Amino acid sequence: MKSDLIKRGRDRAPARAMLKGTGLSDADLERPMVAVVSTWTEVMPCNFHLRALAADAKAGVREAGGTPIEFNTIAVSDGISMGTDGMKASLVSREVIADSIELAVAGHLFDAMVVLVGCDKTIPAAAMAAARLDVPTVILYGGPIAPGRFQGRDVTIQDVFEGVGACAAGKMTDAELAELEGKACPGAGACGGQFTANTMSLVMTFLGLSPMGANDVPATHPDKPRVARECGALVMDLLRRGVTARQLLTRASIENAIAGAAATAGSTNAVLHLLAIACEAEVPLAIDDFDPVSARTPVITDLKPGGRFTAVDLHRAGGAGLVARRLFEAGLLSDTPTVTGRSLAEEARRAVEAPGQEVVWPVARALKPRGGFAILRGSLAPEGCVVKLAGHDRMRHEGPARVFDGEEAAFLAVQRRQIQAGDVVVIRYEGPCGGPGMREMLAVTAALTGQGLGDSVALLTDGRFSGATHGFMVGHVSPEAARGGPIALVEEGDRIVFDVEARRLDVLAHLETRQAHFTPRPRKPHRGVLGKYAKLVSSASRGAVTAGDSMSDPMEPQ
Repeated sequence: MKSDLIKRGRDRAPARAMLKGTGLSDADLERPMVAVVSTWTEVMPCNFHLRALAADAKAGVREAGGTPIEFNTIAVSDGISMGTDGMKASLVSREVIADSIELAVAGHLFDAMVVLVGCDKTIPAAAMAAARLDVPTVILYGGPIAPGRFQGRDVTIQDVFEGVGACAAGKMTDAELAELEGKACPGAGACGGQFTANTMSLVMTFLGLSPMGANDVPATHPDKPRVARECGALVMDLLRRGVTARQLLTRASIENAIAGAAATAGSTNAVLHLLAIACEAEVPLAIDDFDPVSARTPVITDLKPGGRFTAVDLHRAGGAGLVARRLFEAGLLSDTPTVTGRSLAEEARRAVEAPGQEVVWPVARALKPRGGFAILRGSLAPEGCVVKLAGHDRMRHEGPARVFDGEEAAFLAVQRRQIQAGDVVVIRYEGPCGGPGMREMLAVTAALTGQGLGDSVALLTDGRFSGATHGFMVGHVSPEAARGGPIALVEEGDRIVFDVEARRLDVLAHLETRQAHFTPRPRKPHRGVLGKYAKLVSSASRGAVTAGDSMSDPMEPQ
């Protein structure tokens, strides 16, 4: 056991003395030491219940012959920080979480780990840490939140964000908005649609790092403690079999995960996070690799934000296993190993479909012929960008640029009703370096939707979109404005053309002439973690990571 290096032999007596000070016995120290990593926090419902689930996972480890050692790491709530400077911490937290898990597990020579995750960035961070450490790992998602009920319909946090825009447009009263905010989040669990958390939950299952069906179980479902206990026992089985994270993180499993995200019209953040996971696992993956997988994978789930149902409904219908079964039936997935010891195809065959369910459709009757996102390039995005195709049917848009240096200015213009049908809202200096932190633009996109402009306006940014965003939106525009990307040269009124069929994003202007006279916008100095991140972070087209060769960025001003 790796942990023997820290606990066996005469010279390790001081270490054993300190471990015994925490209540461990000689018998405990004879067993494998398993890290049970929690991302529990009281600041949000997504992770609020993970402290209790950690106790269940520890019980499972102990019953299976291991010694569980629990520690906690941070989490930042996207939903709470959205639209503020606090959102700059969100993507940065992914790196901090991965770093902290790596340091604690490596520093104490744990033999294996179970990681309990909830809100968005905790999920990819767990996989990134697993790839770095390459120890037996099980990742368990805390589960989706139950939908709230408002005026006779199911609602999620997406409805509250859109309610802000509806209120500004006079379509909802302040009293109705207050009632909605009191009902949208009825308890513990992560955002209920196929937003980033539930997209990445499914990604973990398709990667093989989470046992099939475990992540689907809602946060407050009575089966969730049992699932956590089983994950604790499962990591001990992985340890005995010698199965480590990198054995599961292969090019084939990553392409399966891309297909799963595409088939469920999931969050475009899956592109950013899978690039980062692949980087940590040293699996070659480029942004252009996402497009052919998405192009051949139809949308087969009717999930919010573009559809009717929530993640809780998906669980009732048959869960991730049913999605996988449909894709295997159409020859759209590769058979890869999973933490259970059964292959992904075997797990998919075990899925039980609820009679009469309308959430997951057969591929022959797909809701859309291609997946929920595409990769575009062009004069505005020479390194690539991601267009969200879920929740609308538009494949082309041309309109005048409305240019904003930062999210707040754009949101103010929307609230003042200064954006018109046909406009292209350009939000720049929100990239990984320029933000810093690559904020999500949900406040702006939701306000546009709430005002009834979601089907007539396009938006592009070097920042990101929430998984709750729907409409004709392009994010991750690379290179970003702060690093001299062409988006920095766009002027008010320029004609911008989105052409999904041609995979192009262009501006009808002579950028070369402007480039000769362009003076980069001075960067706001940042200290502490944001300052370090801005110096180290790679382009979004390479996953916005702070590790390895991806830190090298040719667009970095000298």
